[in-house]
Amino acid sequence: MDSQSAHDTDNMKTAATKKSLRGFAAMDPQRQREIASLGGRAAHQSGHAHEFTSEEARAAGKKRHARSGESDAPRA
Repeated sequence: MDSQSAHDTDNMKTAATKKSLRGFAAMDPQRQREIASLGGRAAHQSGHAHEFTSEEARAAGKKRHARSGESDAPRA
């Protein structure tokens, strides 16, 4: 393989591994937050958003902490 062919192959590999950001990911973080905020407000206004009660949050926390303790326990 000549040096030009090797160079072309290297360029194709790097082009294939690079991902160009498109759409939402390409926006600046401030604009992403603005759009996400609008979506959250719309969900609340339409009644589709879920708000945790204190009891639900407490139960979810207990469940989460119980699961994390399982992975910390030493194996026999």
